[in-house]
Amino acid sequence: MRIGVPKEVKIDEYRVAMLPVGAEELTRGGHTVLIEAGAGVGSGISDEEYAEAGATIVATAADVWGAADLIVKVKEPQAAEWPLMRAGQSVFTYFHFAASETLTKSVLETGVTAIAYETLRGPQGDLPLLTPMSEIAGRMSIQEGAKYLERPQLGRGILLAGVPGVAPAHIAILGGGVVGKNAARIAAGFQADVVILDINVDRLRYLEDIMPPNVNTLFSDRHNIRQQLKLADLVIGAVLVEGARAPNLVSRDDLKYMKHGAVIIDVAVDQGGCVETTRPTTHSDPTYVVDGIVHYCVTNMPGAVGRTSTYALCNVTLPYILKLAREGIIPACKSHAGLGRAVNIHAGKVTNAAVAQTFGLPLTEL
Repeated sequence: MRIGVPKEVKIDEYRVAMLPVGAEELTRGGHTVLIEAGAGVGSGISDEEYAEAGATIVATAADVWGAADLIVKVKEPQAAEWPLMRAGQSVFTYFHFAASETLTKSVLETGVTAIAYETLRGPQGDLPLLTPMSEIAGRMSIQEGAKYLERPQLGRGILLAGVPGVAPAHIAILGGGVVGKNAARIAAGFQADVVILDINVDRLRYLEDIMPPNVNTLFSDRHNIRQQLKLADLVIGAVLVEGARAPNLVSRDDLKYMKHGAVIIDVAVDQGGCVETTRPTTHSDPTYVVDGIVHYCVTNMPGAVGRTSTYALCNVTLPYILKLAREGIIPACKSHAGLGRAVNIHAGKVTNAAVAQTFGLPLTEL
């Protein structure tokens, strides 16, 4: 099989979808690996390292897309890449279709098989290809929140830890999954006052057991969310519904309960966001202010720490890439139920129930 790795073209995206060791393992298996020149530079990986591992370096993205049977990426194909996609080709990447009807319909028109990292299920029912990026985004959310609470960034001028005689920041985390857990751990290390809200009581019991004393849990309902908005200096949106658009937990009208200069970091923006006033932003222009509340809604947060993120991502994607290359796309997806769940679109048909429901499109079994 011919596997292609194009350079990421999303704004401020520094990750790459394959490490040199991945190229080596694939070429040892008799496959051809095509790497676009400069694809790894943002993660500190040179073309020479890929070439030494057996990959073929090609000059342009068109060279990669034009020759490869399987394209491996990090972020969803951008508009400039859609014309390069062709029927019969497979693309393995984060798609987050539910956040964009335009992307969904554009990919449908290409006829490719879209295999989405974020809906691939592991043997324990987990989301192994989403987890490492969620860990990074959760940890980064506190790092970014601390920065934008500073007064020069239009925040309240709050130090997360406080100082003796001055209370620490209050942080409300909406969602107790991987993002929420990692955000809470970092926030706790800053000695902030932290509350995690979730609708899963068993998850709250687990978090209560593992978290330090300055992290508390609350059942997530309208009243508790509203009360936390009143108290919060920093709100982290950490909600995930697999494959579907994130539920709207904070309306624009709710912003009136928040303190002027408070900060919202909506990590759920990749799936449409859990705050009504969320709109996608970039690392070069990450924030905007609505009703006195600073919003940070960068759609590729882990992309800013490209080296860490690339290694964390490729560690978990490579076994699946090897399986797809060795067995073929459809046989591999049939033999591995979790991989089959990752196929969101095949041959111009939607094969993921959540995506079909989001946009009112017909669902076809793979």
